[in-house]
Amino acid sequence: MTIAHRLRACASTSGVALLGAFALVTASQALAASPAKRTSAGTCDRAQFKAIIDVGHSQKSPGALSARGVNEFDFNLRLASDIQHHLTEMGFKRTVLLVSEGAQHHSLATRVARANQSGADVFLSIHHDSVPDRMLQKWEFDGTARRYNDQYPGHSLFVSLDNPDYQSSLLFATIIGKELKARGLKYTPHYTDAIMGSRRRLLVDSDAGVYRYDQLIVLRQTHMPAALLEAGSIVNRGEELELAKPERRKLVAAAVGEALDRYCQLRPPVEQAQEKQASTAPHTHTATRGSLARHEAVR
Repeated sequence: MTIAHRLRACASTSGVALLGAFALVTASQALAASPAKRTSAGTCDRAQFKAIIDVGHSQKSPGALSARGVNEFDFNLRLASDIQHHLTEMGFKRTVLLVSEGAQHHSLATRVARANQSGADVFLSIHHDSVPDRMLQKWEFDGTARRYNDQYPGHSLFVSLDNPDYQSSLLFATIIGKELKARGLKYTPHYTDAIMGSRRRLLVDSDAGVYRYDQLIVLRQTHMPAALLEAGSIVNRGEELELAKPERRKLVAAAVGEALDRYCQLRPPVEQAQEKQASTAPHTHTATRGSLARHEAVR
């Protein structure tokens, strides 16, 4: 069975139903429009809290190619599906898996619109990392020429200062980073290196491995707090093998689950967050973005 067939089988057993160019997938099907509210200070109503787990890229625009020739989208779908399953098992029954079938450049606006229409409390986009093409080296695997880079293993997390609730986005990403760290996983620091060029990012939490990526569309245009997780480098030959293991996906899913539960407890009540967004809406953050190169993101 090919990877694609295995992924389709996984999707069908997880309740994934493709709807045109997108899929909104939920375990309970009882999707209300209003975000979940905390029952009291320091508690989380898991049954009402709604998280969107976004599968980065699509079959038509599959993202990076691993050191052994596997598309990033395949890695993203498997990990995101495992995260959705784990969250559902934890009691987050309204967790939604967002899957795109269309071309990446065309689908981004629609993906964000679907997320915004869902009334979700938080948005997490799942990706796997690569490096700029000039940093790749050549090797041969199974008789086929491939490219790799073994220098930069590790995960990374990203948030956008342009998100309507940047502080909650940063809180969510930071908790995820610390949960990954508690499980022995390390983030990659190479995004601060000048060699990254236009992909260089500002590190905003050196303990949790959280970077700013202000122009990333799925982070800046979503109406709810949002973060992106690069789960590891698939062009790193050793890490690619680890990322393909069910045990690794289970470990990451557990970290995300614990982080989501903690975030659900710590986040401000919905009314307070809405008031904060309204008070900051007329202002922009352009004066604080620094000198890092900016370009319109297409991931």
